[in-house]
Amino acid sequence: MGEGVVGRDVELETAKELARHAALNALAAAVQAVGDLDWVRIVQMLVFVASTPDFGLQSQVANAASELLIEVLGENGRHARTAIGVAGLPLNTPVDIQMVCTAV
Repeated sequence: MGEGVVGRDVELETAKELARHAALNALAAAVQAVGDLDWVRIVQMLVFVASTPDFGLQSQVANAASELLIEVLGENGRHARTAIGVAGLPLNTPVDIQMVCTAV
């Protein structure tokens, strides 16, 4: 489940689940840095999707992570976002997320 290219080895629904998992990992790091979930605000998220050239649904993968953050943080979870298809990611992971957060 956690390796491969979306559109070839990994289905869209699995990629969405991986994006949610990656967002939760990034959120956990932010909480650890500031000390409390209530103090975290997401500013920007960059979602990389290792995908086939014809996949074209990277934004749907990223939506899964964005929706989760808004569900967990409410207005503090709203953020700017970019979804990018790439040829490959470290350790052959299908989805990777960079998140910029601030303390409120």
